[in-house]
Amino acid sequence: MLQTVLTVAAVVIVLFALWAAREAVLLIYVSALIAMGFSPLVRLIERPHSSSGRFRVPRWIAILAIYLIIVGAIALAGLMVIPPLVGQAAALWDTLPAQFNSLQMFLVRHKLMTRTITLAEAVQSAPSGSGTNAVETLLVAVSTVIGGVFGLITILILSFYLLIEANTMFEYIVRFVPAGRRADVATAARDVVAKVSAWLRAQFVLAAVMGTFTAVGLGIMGVPYFYVVGLVAAIGETIPIVGPVIGGITAVAVAATVSAKLALGVGAFFLVLHQLEANILVPKVMERRVGVSPVAVMVALLIGGALWGLVGAILAIPTAAILSVIVEDLAASHEIRIQRVR
Repeated sequence: MLQTVLTVAAVVIVLFALWAAREAVLLIYVSALIAMGFSPLVRLIERPHSSSGRFRVPRWIAILAIYLIIVGAIALAGLMVIPPLVGQAAALWDTLPAQFNSLQMFLVRHKLMTRTITLAEAVQSAPSGSGTNAVETLLVAVSTVIGGVFGLITILILSFYLLIEANTMFEYIVRFVPAGRRADVATAARDVVAKVSAWLRAQFVLAAVMGTFTAVGLGIMGVPYFYVVGLVAAIGETIPIVGPVIGGITAVAVAATVSAKLALGVGAFFLVLHQLEANILVPKVMERRVGVSPVAVMVALLIGGALWGLVGAILAIPTAAILSVIVEDLAASHEIRIQRVR
């Protein structure tokens, strides 16, 4: 009885500690997912590259090479995207009064407005309390950005060390597993790494597909800098729910510098594209690449988004893949035990 009470108390204390440190636990979990996702690529780079098998790339060099490639790709994307977007934003700001008046004339002609107003009148008619906490909102936004940057740096560093110490950590943890179950645990660990790596590759496939569709569609419609908007859509595809919306808003903003009609057409195009992406493309690609059914993908996205918001939606599919491996392993073990009893 005393042992049972102490065990339950220890479990409760551990769960409470994990909940209190949930932000740190989340950083550790994300770092572990990234480490598992890049683990096969690291092993591919560090394997022997000579007939004798003696020349082997050090593991830290393989990891560093992957990091440098990712940072270089992000920097190149930034150099391609930011200058045109700044120019387009300036052009949009210059044409905003004319576009605003054009939209008002359209509404007046269709009797949706009684008269036109100026931008100054529109600002004055805004809710009186909307600007009272502007400084506080700005400070919260700045602190959020700074916290996100430090969190990203922590994830990159922790992922690096997890990749370095992966084998040592696994050998240490598996010592606490019964000898008869160690082979099954090793097999399950390999399956988890394979599924998480497949999820990461699927994200790149989805980004490439959405970026290509966006660039081709906007190019046919005559949207300026369509290749830049396609790149933004490709990057945004890595962020569930919010990412496609960011790509659509960017495309509509760029199209608005040309005409309101083109902006409406681009908005309709992105609405259709987003529905195809969310309901067909993502479930099917994840089913083929990761082995998670479309129903499980959509349920995981809904539950993850409801529990943790944007972060939960991002982590929903790899978490579902990991849980599927655990459930399959438990089911297989249960069947083996039943067969032995029979």
